[in-house]
Amino acid sequence: MFQNLCGKDKTYCNLYDGGWVSASSNAYTDIFSPVDGSLMGKVPAMTRDDVDRAVRNAKENLPIWAETPIHERARVFYQAAELLEAHATEIAQILTMEIAKDEKSSVYEVKRTADFLRYTADVGKSIAGEAISGDNFPGGSKHKISYVNRVPLGTVLAISPFNYPINLSISKLAPALIGGNTVLLKPATQGAISALYLASIMQEAGLPRGVLNTITGRGSEIGDYIVTHPGIDFINFTGSTEVGRHIAKLAAMVPLMLELGGKDAAIVLPDADMDFAADNIISGAYAYAGQRCTAVKRILAQDDVADQLVPRLLARVTNLKVGDPRDNAVIVPLINTHAADFVMSLIDDAIAKGAKVIAGGKRNGNLVEPTLIDHVTTEMRLAWEEPFGPVLPILRVKDTQEAIDIANQSEYGLQSSVFTNNLHDAFFIANQLEVGTVQINNKTERGPDHFPFLGIKASGMGTQGVKYAIEAMTRPKAVVFNLDDHTH
Repeated sequence: MFQNLCGKDKTYCNLYDGGWVSASSNAYTDIFSPVDGSLMGKVPAMTRDDVDRAVRNAKENLPIWAETPIHERARVFYQAAELLEAHATEIAQILTMEIAKDEKSSVYEVKRTADFLRYTADVGKSIAGEAISGDNFPGGSKHKISYVNRVPLGTVLAISPFNYPINLSISKLAPALIGGNTVLLKPATQGAISALYLASIMQEAGLPRGVLNTITGRGSEIGDYIVTHPGIDFINFTGSTEVGRHIAKLAAMVPLMLELGGKDAAIVLPDADMDFAADNIISGAYAYAGQRCTAVKRILAQDDVADQLVPRLLARVTNLKVGDPRDNAVIVPLINTHAADFVMSLIDDAIAKGAKVIAGGKRNGNLVEPTLIDHVTTEMRLAWEEPFGPVLPILRVKDTQEAIDIANQSEYGLQSSVFTNNLHDAFFIANQLEVGTVQINNKTERGPDHFPFLGIKASGMGTQGVKYAIEAMTRPKAVVFNLDDHTH
């Protein structure tokens, strides 16, 4: 089934022009499992020449794919969805070992990706042009008619992250492809094997040669070269704010979609159902060890509310399963040592400045205990920096307005949660929060995938969600008919 394993000893190759190739330098990057340190495989360390070749090939195949009827593009998506579901367990096992995601969540990611493909196909088939009469505008003429259709932008560079290498790859690929673009997929190094399996699925489903090419390799070596390549017409990136800002500076006039970091706040009001809020906050903060941009990353609550929440949160934190993702642990090893070091630096800074550790606060290798910290203040790094790990700070505020002010002082603006039983308060707070999405009585989270998903400030640019992403990666093209005596 999977054709990207092109050599012995777990040696993978990249998809190029419908076949599988190694780097021209014959160099490879080793991928080790964060679960047990075992060698997952070797992916090609592609060169700038390889990038040139992949982009050129995608450009050459663009006219054919752009002229392919949408219903035929959609047929490929339906077939890919069937293949993903048929191989969900197999692909999930790779995900579990490559990025230390628990097996249940890994299977869900694969199946969610299949659903995304089907829905994108359906939405793509419903996109239609429009005819605009010239006499709708003052001074216009009914003898002018503009036919407006959507056409592809060209070749899309899709850069996916380590934490959802299947789902966040397809969320870029599918809207681009259904819109008639060709795509160059550059997955994160950790997660590249999973992404290559996804590319193999798309090829097996009938995607024509050269419509999707993949590039693996270190961003430090080819990253800047790819994002400044003259053959790239759109960049769709998910990753850190630091890298996103760097790409934005380099990209000049190339349109971008950036999904970056977050510091999502959960504001809990006195009238909230405290048990319900605690359940949602724990799920939102600690799933996949907090390695999600939409994880709940701080609680803002008044003293009396915090006093009610802390024992409830503590009881739930101590029940979280910690350890091996193959045993469906929720708290799993972080993706690498650097990530664990960073989380611990935030915890240590908070402790040194007077915060109180309620649970956790220790590590074993890359496995950081689920950590709950009370009495965090705005002088502490943990109040502002995104940990991307299993640590949840509680900031005590004097009133609702202070909670709103602290939430808005963040450089990030992805999502926030508000827990209350008062509809007026919910809308009042939601209208003041400077974020892309406000969740009322729910944890911060991505999806459903047809909802708009966006961040403001340092959390990103552009709007995701199936329809919105298709529109972002296509453009209107107008053909004006002048219906006078000279037109036959």
